Amino acid sequence: MTKSTADQTPPLVARRMDRVSSFLAMDVLSAAAAKERRGDSVIHMEVGQPSASAPRAAREAAKAALDLGRIGYTEALGIAALRERIARHYRDAYGVSLAPERVVVTTGSSAGFVLAFLSLFDAGQRVAITAPGYPAYRNILEALGIEPVVIPLTRADGWIMTAKAVERAHAEKPLHGILAMSPANPSGTMIGSKALGELGATCRRLGLWFVSDEIYHGLTYGEAATSALASDDDAVVINSFSKYYCMTGWRIGWIVVPERLVRPVERLAQNLYISPPYLSQVAALAAFDATEELEAVKAAYARNRTYLLEELPRIGIADMHPVDGAFYIYADIARYTNDSIGFCKRMLEETGVAATPGLDFDPIEGSHYLRLSFAGSENDCRETVERLRGWLR
Repeated sequence: MTKSTADQTPPLVARRMDRVSSFLAMDVLSAAAAKERRGDSVIHMEVGQPSASAPRAAREAAKAALDLGRIGYTEALGIAALRERIARHYRDAYGVSLAPERVVVTTGSSAGFVLAFLSLFDAGQRVAITAPGYPAYRNILEALGIEPVVIPLTRADGWIMTAKAVERAHAEKPLHGILAMSPANPSGTMIGSKALGELGATCRRLGLWFVSDEIYHGLTYGEAATSALASDDDAVVINSFSKYYCMTGWRIGWIVVPERLVRPVERLAQNLYISPPYLSQVAALAAFDATEELEAVKAAYARNRTYLLEELPRIGIADMHPVDGAFYIYADIARYTNDSIGFCKRMLEETGVAATPGLDFDPIEGSHYLRLSFAGSENDCRETVERLRGWLR
């Protein structure tokens, strides 16, 4: 008996979706939640989510808007006041003069990536990303029929994407764009202003689009991060209120695009999701006035970072990428395993510590890496070290 036509998946869709991997961090989160439902204790070090609440000003602004009763659509590109405030942020933080019309408010940075990729690249074109790197880049590109070209990061290059590496990849087979992230996920490693400028200059010379993921800006522990827009006005920059502003579940972010892309992006946004959520936009606007509260949260991350960088080597986790920003540690665990998925599964089952396997970020070398998030409490970090101290021996 054959399946009916209605039951059959079109072959093209099936082949494309087969290339879209699961997001292992979310799979670990599901397993950890199941363990908690059984009554077991779990320390969540797997997801990149601030443990702090959204700023008080943001919550109060959303409540006030909700009390007005009518929560409706906004312009597809976002409310004017928020776009203007984001543009002002670039002037204040980076010294970059930016027309508010170039700011596109999005439903989280995830929607920003979809809008950027669809407006910049045609199916079959090639975009360079890094390994290790945020897995959704690869998976979104694959889902859209765009080819991700992996540039492996190396210790010799300081674990960052370099202009020379982009040139080599382009010479092997032409690229159409690159995507760089600083500070990076999974490592927190930052691309310095000089190297970032070289990436932008190389893209302009080679005729490539430069997409810069700056979602962890504001979360650095030494030198401040530099925006790609400071050296390349044509860069497409993606950011979000999820990380520094502690607003993950509000699903609100933004992209900055060259003027000639504003209308194409607007047409896509109108059709894909109509507009970003109104309440989240109102809250995001207020979050810009919560600097004191947000800097206190960042100071807690800094204490967690210092503690883990001191204590993890003492229990056998010593080889890490530079933790310049964000709230992650990406560590080589080759002395223990070459199966990071199995290792993290056993660690969760036997110690109650949830961590993300490196294979989420690097399909090859990630087999002997894991990522720990220190966005939780200081007590969580201390308890993690104590639980792993005996287990790793």
